[in-house]
Amino acid sequence: MGAALGVSAGLPRPLFAQAIGGAAVPTGTALPARGELLVRGATILTMDPAVPDLAAGDVHVRDGAIVAVAERIEAPSAEVIDGKGMICIPGFIDTHFHLWNSLFRLYVRGDTPALGYFPVTARLGPLMSPDDSYRSVRLGGAEALAAGVTTVHNWAHNTRSPEHAAAELTGMRETGIRGRLAYGTPVGYADGAPMDFEGLARIKKEWMPDREGMLTLGVCSRNLGALTIGGSASLASRGVLTIDQIKRDWDGVRALGLPITMHTSGASPITELERAGLLGPDVQLVHPLLTTAEERTILKERGVSYSTSPQLEARRSSKLGVIQLGELLEAGVKVSLSTDHIASASCDPFASMRLLFALHAHRIGAAYPLSMKRLLQLATIDGAVDLGIADRTGSITPGKRADLVLVRTTDPNTAPAGDPYEAIVALAMPGNVDTVMADGRVLRRGGKFTALDHASVVAQAREAAARLRAEAKWPT
Repeated sequence: MGAALGVSAGLPRPLFAQAIGGAAVPTGTALPARGELLVRGATILTMDPAVPDLAAGDVHVRDGAIVAVAERIEAPSAEVIDGKGMICIPGFIDTHFHLWNSLFRLYVRGDTPALGYFPVTARLGPLMSPDDSYRSVRLGGAEALAAGVTTVHNWAHNTRSPEHAAAELTGMRETGIRGRLAYGTPVGYADGAPMDFEGLARIKKEWMPDREGMLTLGVCSRNLGALTIGGSASLASRGVLTIDQIKRDWDGVRALGLPITMHTSGASPITELERAGLLGPDVQLVHPLLTTAEERTILKERGVSYSTSPQLEARRSSKLGVIQLGELLEAGVKVSLSTDHIASASCDPFASMRLLFALHAHRIGAAYPLSMKRLLQLATIDGAVDLGIADRTGSITPGKRADLVLVRTTDPNTAPAGDPYEAIVALAMPGNVDTVMADGRVLRRGGKFTALDHASVVAQAREAAARLRAEAKWPT
């Protein structure tokens, strides 16, 4: 199997150095400098009702901030980015992405249960070093940026130590992506054991607030009750808790002032969480498949948000629930869009929006119309609302940080473009992403990374995956 994949079982050269306290990793690539930029002549979809969309207009950026949006801006000292034939949108915001297992895509098979996501992560996850986590985060972060994602909620539910958390934060920082690290418990961790509050507090003290305002911290909780997806392998991978154990963990997290996220992959836990007085605006749930009307009312009242990952949720049997996007939106619940993981999928917000549209039309249709613009909102400003950063990003608004994406409409699959929302949601793909700017740094231009050595990132991830498989003596 290894020879067929072209990987080596030799030990990789460590890349990640101790990074508690935000120390730089010597091998990291320097990010492009922020400067003064002018996106000229693009179709602009602002996602801000107070800032009109423009069929052709300019966006002025200085020192990482959006200065102005108008039909014509004169900025003689700015570097001009030609936006003609492109649509300028806010960077996508991915609100649930397990970056730590990105390198397992070498081994995961969607059509072979023994090589499924849960068996592979349960087998290899416990063997990961901080260096492995660092390499995996860089691989996933690079794919996210290439797809136009400028903010990611890094759902790190294999945080084996504070050094692992520091490695993941370092990987995020080096890619230049904005995001939150959700500190979790290790794969295979005993359900009865409390989470690592000491390590969590250490990361908060030594990394937060982030010196550049790009990274924040939260916690991903283990599940409440029995899981119905993934069987025993899923239990080994994620763990389940009683309501008393959930309360113990969440009380400790809230004492540190951090937000909480949790999968709801089996029977809905919302009623039980509500009875225990645990729901609030600091809670994000993931995988909206089995909620009741009464529970959706509770979510709205408590300010809880829900992240949907349609590319992987759609693979599940209808017996395990359906993606309840229309029901949640109709109830007024905050909803956002996410990838889940790239071990057996790809980071493609365009495909996720299209799939949501198709599934919604198939199930509900005209009973609750869903526009292309509403889907783009889910992938941008609604993600910012979910993560509590809508004052900084999620829309093309003067004063916000410059997280911008330019999508070509001159490519074979997008030309000639008509309605820009239709072009983005129904036609576009990551390959059409021309320029990606995060916090005013141009990280991709002309469809290529400006600083990140992607080939090296891939090689390092492959090397780490081979080492983990060799250490596991797997498959046997």
